[in-house]
Amino acid sequence: MDEKTALNTEKNEEKKKRYKHPDLNYADRIKISVLRNHHVPVLEIAKELGCHRSTIYKELKRATYEHHNSDWSTEIRYNPEQAQIIHEFNQSAKGPALKIENDHEFAEYVEKKIIEEKRSPQGVLDDVVNEEKEFRVEIRSAKTIYNYIDKNVFKSLERKHLPCGKEKREYKRIQRVHRKPKADTIEQRPEEINERSTFGNWEMDTVKGPQGGDKNCLLVLTERKTRYQINEPMKACTTDEVRKALNRIEKEYGSKFYSIFKTVTVDNGSEFADWEAIEKALYRVGKRWKLYYCHPYSSYERGTNENNNKLVRRWVPKGVSFAGFTRKQAKEVADWMNNYPRQIFGGKTAQMLYDAEIEKLFDVKNIA
Repeated sequence: MDEKTALNTEKNEEKKKRYKHPDLNYADRIKISVLRNHHVPVLEIAKELGCHRSTIYKELKRATYEHHNSDWSTEIRYNPEQAQIIHEFNQSAKGPALKIENDHEFAEYVEKKIIEEKRSPQGVLDDVVNEEKEFRVEIRSAKTIYNYIDKNVFKSLERKHLPCGKEKREYKRIQRVHRKPKADTIEQRPEEINERSTFGNWEMDTVKGPQGGDKNCLLVLTERKTRYQINEPMKACTTDEVRKALNRIEKEYGSKFYSIFKTVTVDNGSEFADWEAIEKALYRVGKRWKLYYCHPYSSYERGTNENNNKLVRRWVPKGVSFAGFTRKQAKEVADWMNNYPRQIFGGKTAQMLYDAEIEKLFDVKNIA
């Protein structure tokens, strides 16, 4: 080995030691977010994390979005939580090793049958039987071949080669909601709310009936610290119905409302567009609570809501109408949820924790 080759080999070994595997963890992603917010160059971030700059570029591409501030300005941001969710999903989607990778002959047979002979995946399996073919791998389901195509296992075979490969599922165009200015976003929310260390901070959502059916739905509120649930039926998923529902809840709690309900976090649904109506108090001058908006398409930022909605669906499955669903029925479902033992609380219920917080506030056992 000459001196030049030895020098190159040494440099390559140094690079291997310097750069770790590009599989970043959540702590790394948080660090990327902090450094990007301080406008640190990508190369410096890569050195800080001990990885190649291409790893950082790919990571930023994974979860960078255009953030709309409350003053209508925009800025490019990196979302570490969303990046971690995407990473975990991709890891789980990998699954076990694919059987077909062990049999190149069968893979070539499938490609020839579909691309050249215009067979469907099921037609390929039928041909295997009819032609009495024997391969090392045994595939019995056409869905398996579809999955292999979607995972790009084949050299040339793609969805476009399938009989119906060019047909695409139609998606409804999402209507963007242009809400009034001055509404705060989740960035302005105090850290104590994020940490669930204080009582009185709620998440709010709507649970809807069948698509294209009646407009009845359920307004659901979940307290972040105790997971206490309130369900309120609505005749339609509109800003006016949300206002009326909140007025009913405020009326029920009376003056105690303002101690129990301090903030609320909602998504960007059209029913929550009128932030002024949501905040405006019914029985006092000014606000009844403070509202914060999540980022668009970021339901994980209201994770408590999402988890409790699954419990609601045990009683009202998807596709079932809320027509005729009374306040009494809604309260019965909420009572069941609030008295459901929670593993996160060591078997205690949301009702137990809620009652303890109420006793602290008013020196009474329960007002709900």
